[in-house]
Amino acid sequence: MSQKVAIMGLPKRQPRPQLLFLLALVWPQPSMSLELIPYTPQITAWDLEGKVTATTFSLEQPRCVLDGHASAASTVWLVVAFSNASRNFQNPKTLAEIPAFPQLETDGHYMTLPLSLDQLPCEDPAGGSSIPVLRVGNDPDCLADLQQPSYCNAPLPSPGPYRVKFLLMDAMGSPQAETRWSDPITLHQGKSPGSIDTWPGRRSGDMIVITSILSSLAGLLLLAFLAASTVRFSSLWWPEEAPEQLRIGSFMGKRYMTHHIPPSEAATLPVGCEPGLDPFPSLSP
Repeated sequence: MSQKVAIMGLPKRQPRPQLLFLLALVWPQPSMSLELIPYTPQITAWDLEGKVTATTFSLEQPRCVLDGHASAASTVWLVVAFSNASRNFQNPKTLAEIPAFPQLETDGHYMTLPLSLDQLPCEDPAGGSSIPVLRVGNDPDCLADLQQPSYCNAPLPSPGPYRVKFLLMDAMGSPQAETRWSDPITLHQGKSPGSIDTWPGRRSGDMIVITSILSSLAGLLLLAFLAASTVRFSSLWWPEEAPEQLRIGSFMGKRYMTHHIPPSEAATLPVGCEPGLDPFPSLSP
């Protein structure tokens, strides 16, 4: 009984500050992960030509997606990364840590297209005729402009594939919310001249019919031209003989009338001076 009284009478020990600090480090902290918005970026559903090209692609705008997590000074950024490098992307914590476009070649990702919430209204402005898309890689001159920010929207250097997501950041560059990563987006690739198939069997039936008709018309026009040319030049090479002409051996000359010679003199002309021919020159003085 006296032992119990002695134990109960011992003074309480206060916890040491060093122990409290260690407990604070070891004790599990509540998760501070960034809020994930259930939205997946995707290629626009509008029927547009060139939605995906060799250097660009067009996304639908994230309207009314991040409004509930933003403040007046918040900015919506687009993160572009190679598909195999998207899992290694770390959200920046300050504006100075925002990766620029040249880092796509080295780190596999960059950020571009900073937009305010005013630029992403829930509804189209009254009378607006523009199509609400975000065209990635649409500024080919931004890298040449020294005054352009380093997060310019330059053309993409390769077919990819790429993944994108939207990141909401406050005025100090601290992340507030983010969307899911998109599905892989592969750009179009141009064909080399040697890979183009020129075999007629791969052409459509309409193309074959049109080609045949044009070839036939070209042949008919050529035949008509040759026939017209033959008729035109044949009259020059073989002229028609006039009834007034007289052929003597290989000499062709005209017959001249001797109406200026009296009949009496014509009868006494010497031999070889027929009418119609030039007389021999006189040898008499």
